[in-house]
Amino acid sequence: MNNELAIRGQFLDIPECADDPATLELRHVEDGLLLVHNGLITWFGTWTEGEQKIPQSCPVHDLGDKIIVPGFIDTHIHFPQAEIIGSHGRQLLQWLENYAFPAEMQYGNEQYAEKMAKFFVNELLRNGTTTAMVFCTVHPQSVNGLFAAAEKKNMRIIAGKVLMDRNAPASLLDTARSGYNESKALIEKWHKRGRLLYALTPRFAPTSTNEQLALAGKLKKKYPDLYLQTHLAENKDEIAWVRQLFPERQNYLDVYHHHGLTGERSVFAHCIHLEDAEWDRLQTTDSAIAFCPTSNLFLGSGLFNLHRARKKKVKVGLATDVGGGTSFGMLQTTNEAYKVMQLQQQNLSAAEMLYLATLGGARALCLDHLLGNFLPGKEADFIALDPEATQLLSMRSKKARTVEELLFALMILGDDRAVAATYVAGRLVHERQAEAG
Repeated sequence: MNNELAIRGQFLDIPECADDPATLELRHVEDGLLLVHNGLITWFGTWTEGEQKIPQSCPVHDLGDKIIVPGFIDTHIHFPQAEIIGSHGRQLLQWLENYAFPAEMQYGNEQYAEKMAKFFVNELLRNGTTTAMVFCTVHPQSVNGLFAAAEKKNMRIIAGKVLMDRNAPASLLDTARSGYNESKALIEKWHKRGRLLYALTPRFAPTSTNEQLALAGKLKKKYPDLYLQTHLAENKDEIAWVRQLFPERQNYLDVYHHHGLTGERSVFAHCIHLEDAEWDRLQTTDSAIAFCPTSNLFLGSGLFNLHRARKKKVKVGLATDVGGGTSFGMLQTTNEAYKVMQLQQQNLSAAEMLYLATLGGARALCLDHLLGNFLPGKEADFIALDPEATQLLSMRSKKARTVEELLFALMILGDDRAVAATYVAGRLVHERQAEAG
């Protein structure tokens, strides 16, 4: 297998992280060249400057009029909920009881978990998502199935076994001790194996006892480079339930913080109904937020205040939150994020939409030194977007006066059909024409 690759085409990325969206730079290289060796970017610039740098016998993929962007990064998604996506609306707690929990019961079956993991990974790649932070189920089999499927594609996946020792169906409960032991075994098997990373995954505070959260904190201390993922302040009934279950704690986030579960690799999904003290604590602990616009709208949870996160300089990444979210596609997710902002009389530029789906997501996951743009030394995860993917998109793209307008049209009108090709670590893993054929 040739471990060198040259990509020619039109490139768009965000070169540097920024807290203020007004300072984001959208870099456009109209006729560019990307050189890849052993899965890493070795050079990036214009075709004219780089043509002579292409090694002999190195294959050149000329992507023509496609727009090449870094691979999308999904900071919060549920692997076992793919099969219940689009289930008729209930609000969060009822939706979990009626749809999510019954679906998750099947993942104790190893063969079923493996089959669905293959579908899940392929669906991510088909939509241009090359990195994701993923909830599995309470069953270790679900984690093994997902990591094995991702490893075959050499994807960078962060995932973990759900910790849940109360307030759920009996067949989905672990115990504080079994959750600790099973998580520890999975950490030692998978964490930092290739591009795989492990995340401690208490579902949300109401489904874990203090004992379980304390043991999760113990694991986080034992393995300081672990991630943590959970839910926070998604729904007002949920928040009231947390107050009832943890009356000794100052607020919802304090439940996690008390047990040592905040920090730079801790990612809290939703964060719609935060108190001032919670915003302050997210900032001081360098914790991150996963912004989940499609699920927040679908489940009627509320509108995330991205403007407040910007002011507080809290890291934010974009997330599909399948299956409460209604699409695997980051393009459709940016579309909904734009509308969530509009409803709050706030604005989202094309550059910030791309940032949230790429470099901003990498930053939220503490991976911006490895992912998110085309800087040499980074991992070569990227996708080719097709402005001609549909008749409507083609018509609209031809009317675009600037590259920002073209990008905005893609991020509002695009879906999986607009993802012409997906490359992971420099290897082509999805090609739309091949799938159609």
